[in-house]
Amino acid sequence: MIDIAATPFPYPFAPGKTALVIIDMQRDFVEPGGFGASLGNDVTLLHTAIGPIASLLAAWRARGWAVVHTRESHQADLSDCPPAKRLRGSPTLRIGEPGTMGRLLIRGEPGTSIIPALAPQAGEIVIDKPGKGMFWATGLHERLQALGITHLVFTGVTTEVCVQTSMREANDRGYDCLLVEDATESYFPEFKAAALAMIAAQGAIVGWHAPSGAVLSGLANV
Repeated sequence: MIDIAATPFPYPFAPGKTALVIIDMQRDFVEPGGFGASLGNDVTLLHTAIGPIASLLAAWRARGWAVVHTRESHQADLSDCPPAKRLRGSPTLRIGEPGTMGRLLIRGEPGTSIIPALAPQAGEIVIDKPGKGMFWATGLHERLQALGITHLVFTGVTTEVCVQTSMREANDRGYDCLLVEDATESYFPEFKAAALAMIAAQGAIVGWHAPSGAVLSGLANV
């Protein structure tokens, strides 16, 4: 075990037993014309997370450690997308409707693919999740358990929705979790700040957070 400088106190990092999790860095959320933009969001606000995620991804790959990529997506017939999710709000396009990158949030469509800068490599775990959390209806917990994973380092978008939901799910399943501050983003900066505060409150009630520089520095001799 090594200690990573983090909030609210050092994060106990387990080399070889810690997976890097990259939440929903897919075109539908990060690029113009996708679902994120259909909700009226400025997708460029998410772009600052790409570089730090890429640096962490390179570090994990160099060491042969486990990497998990998630994509929020649904079956073509929308049988796994409840009306309560699809019909909420007033987006310009709803889940399943055709956009410039195919049908929004539908598996196999161009918009659901992970952006090229972070594209998965052979052997890395890629899951399609119908909900905000990465464990619901995915079988991911069992796959991580089979690999002996006990710790998770979280990155991706958006901080307060799919990232925080997945981190809370992981906490309930017994994983020690760290959220990398500059490797996650939100369409609403104030929501990101609130999520970070909630995660680390009460003595890391959900987990820890730290900048990518602290993580990479801690791994320098591993």
